[in-house]
Amino acid sequence: MSNDINAARAERGGRPEGRGGRPEGRGGRPEGRGGRGGARPVRVQRVLEVVRTEQLTPHLVRIHLGGPGFADFLAGIDPERLAQTDKYIKILFAKPELGLEPPYDLDALRATLAPEDLPVRRTYTVRSVDAEGASIAVDFVVHGDEGIAGPWAATASIGDKVAFSGPGGQFTPTQDDVEHLFFGDDSAIPAIDAAIEALLPSARGLALIEVESADDEIEIAAPAGVEVRWLHRRGADGAVAGYGTVLVDAVTALPLPTETVEVFAHGEREAMKTLRRLLQSEWALDRRALSLSAYWAQGRTEDRFQAEKREPVGQIFED
Repeated sequence: MSNDINAARAERGGRPEGRGGRPEGRGGRPEGRGGRGGARPVRVQRVLEVVRTEQLTPHLVRIHLGGPGFADFLAGIDPERLAQTDKYIKILFAKPELGLEPPYDLDALRATLAPEDLPVRRTYTVRSVDAEGASIAVDFVVHGDEGIAGPWAATASIGDKVAFSGPGGQFTPTQDDVEHLFFGDDSAIPAIDAAIEALLPSARGLALIEVESADDEIEIAAPAGVEVRWLHRRGADGAVAGYGTVLVDAVTALPLPTETVEVFAHGEREAMKTLRRLLQSEWALDRRALSLSAYWAQGRTEDRFQAEKREPVGQIFED
């Protein structure tokens, strides 16, 4: 990618690095320096391989990862983390022309490669873990040859190796009798899909999901009481609205809740800031009822997006 805007567009299907999480489990390879005094945190590096690919929509590819490393990966996951519907892994992508083989010795590579040639980390939602089938499924948004992760997913072949750390995660929908509300864009589809799948058959709620067009919708098996409503950035006249604007307008148009709600809202940063103000100020929701964060930022590479989380521009909540 040659500029930040295109890089952000290409990577918007992926989960950014940012919600942390300790290295999970036994075995694996330490990723980087550990210790005290400002050293990089040690992440356990796992290696799985591509066992199957699916083209879900013109812009969404599902990659199934498994192979010899799966049993060790599964054995190392905390069962509570496995149950979280927004669990994510941090994948390392190396430039193909360098011929690097995972797992990557990042300390050694830092000593021998230019910074721009080091493997880069991108964060993606684990859509599902299939213990019986010995694989995990990860969805990638693909827009041509833009970005790093999308083009890799578009051309991934059986046997390709993938190095990653994790999983992390924070959210599981409550089983209490509440109204479940899911708001997100393309980047949140895997997490919303997984959360809806985890609901009780008696669950009630609404999912508003913004995508470019009807071609980008997927089948979501929701309980009868949960409506899934797709919102399109591309209008009938062919004009395309800005990211997050259609979603924000749709949430704004909803009536104020009259019962207890649980909100899962994730997507573009400025849209999430607007929704946070709406949900806390106008809807008067307690922060504890909200799982709300930015998964990406318009006009930012993921590296810059992550760095800005420590700056005022990157803050979603004011406190």
